[in-house]
Amino acid sequence: PTVDYGDLLGAIKDSLTEDNLQHNANIILKVIQTYEAKACRHGNMLVGKTMTGKTTAWKTLQKAHLALKKAKKAGWEKVTTYIVNPKAFSLGELFGEYNLVTREWTDGTLSSCMREACADEKPDLKW
Repeated sequence: PTVDYGDLLGAIKDSLTEDNLQHNANIILKVIQTYEAKACRHGNMLVGKTMTGKTTAWKTLQKAHLALKKAKKAGWEKVTTYIVNPKAFSLGELFGEYNLVTREWTDGTLSSCMREACADEKPDLKW
């Protein structure tokens, strides 16, 4: 069966137009696949070669969410993103670490982002 994405498909195309991008079937499919993955999984990573549309896919989906929220379509919320480059951190800086000498825990970047996202009680989606 073919799924009708209706409002979402229109918002995706509007977002691509706003960013001066073509309505290429491959990028639209990638955005929809990202949407479907977000809908059925707790955590997602977009992995692939350089210049394959990963950033365009999630940013377009984020803008589509916002456009549908502004249009007061039911079930759509604003998206707040937390972008982290894991290669820029050591494991301790990324996840946090326990100092055996001082017996203190230091939060890492991911745990700080997670703590901030969990403390925010707004209905916005947190990516």
